[in-house]
Amino acid sequence: MSSLANNYRRRKISFRKGKGSFLYSTKGIKYLDFIQGIAVNSLGHSNNYLNKALHGQSKKVWHVSNAFEIPEGERLAKRLTKNTFADYVIFQNSGAEATELAIKVARKFFYTKKKPHKNRILCVKNSFHGRTLAAIHASGSKKMTEGFGPKIPGFDHFIFGNHRSLRKSITKKTAAIMVEPILGEGGIKVIPKWCLKGLRKLCDQKKILLICDEVQCGIGRSGKFFAFEYSGIKPDIVPIAKGIGGGFPLGAVLMNKKVATGMTPGTHGSTFGGNPLAMRIGNAVLDKIMKKKFLKNIQKISKYFLNELNKIKNDHPDIIKEIRGLGLLIGIQLFNDQAKFIKKLEKNKLLTIKAADNVIRILPPLNVKKAEIDISIKIIRKVCKEYK
Repeated sequence: MSSLANNYRRRKISFRKGKGSFLYSTKGIKYLDFIQGIAVNSLGHSNNYLNKALHGQSKKVWHVSNAFEIPEGERLAKRLTKNTFADYVIFQNSGAEATELAIKVARKFFYTKKKPHKNRILCVKNSFHGRTLAAIHASGSKKMTEGFGPKIPGFDHFIFGNHRSLRKSITKKTAAIMVEPILGEGGIKVIPKWCLKGLRKLCDQKKILLICDEVQCGIGRSGKFFAFEYSGIKPDIVPIAKGIGGGFPLGAVLMNKKVATGMTPGTHGSTFGGNPLAMRIGNAVLDKIMKKKFLKNIQKISKYFLNELNKIKNDHPDIIKEIRGLGLLIGIQLFNDQAKFIKKLEKNKLLTIKAADNVIRILPPLNVKKAEIDISIKIIRKVCKEYK
């Protein structure tokens, strides 16, 4: 009997090792892992370059307090600001922490502007921004908040794609709109370019902030460093995590100069956030993702993958309703509950994970090989033929 609490519905598989796109179970079975820790292992399992970075830093210093300067963090922050919209970075340990801090940054900005009443964050109904108390109430999901009352105030919601609902929800108390450019847990819903442009314009008109939650869709996952880049906009605040650590716990909030003015000494802190070990890994991940042609290759292989998946959809229109996604954040929406299909994929040695709307999420490492994509296509086609 396990001593672990029962808050996860764990599959009856455990793994002894992983390499690249593959995991090897304790029973010796080889699986093609297209979950990758839910978009976390951006460079796959046991990446040699990351292993060397981790080993090298582990012999120097693991952790020091943020009471001191941390050169590795200074370097990572400088590289992030140089290559993005941002002017400043605050490092965290996870996506939930990053979205919490994004909310704090937005509220603190208006507080310093003598507008403390502007403290409400407007989010997509049934979105996902983490599992802390504030983040679950930001989601507006009854399922996620049930049993965790009282309700955390300060959040309003609009329906995805309903622009009348969006405009109606903006009040004099609204500080920011927070959206995922690609809703991950919400069913791999891509916010169109024109819509993100419209959100930026609306925020400017209403003199409020735009927060783009890129925890799952950022750091190359979409085929660009950030998914919002496809629309040509610049948000004010962007929380990140998952892929930036390549499997090591690491998150951050990127922000422009305007909103960063409120984050003065003492306004926020994190014991482990920005420690030398995490910063060294983050820099190593950037070494690979920032390489010439890396992101272009994601776009190229994504196009191939999506084309092949759409061929399967066309051959099995009674099973697959829609192929969704961008880059290597891909969803297969089924007409019926996806749990049975996911189980059959697993039996055929392909690991996937569910999302809302009967969607199967497919999240290969960003350096996945075409031959590995072909293996997954073959398995998905096989399961469709056998599926009843």
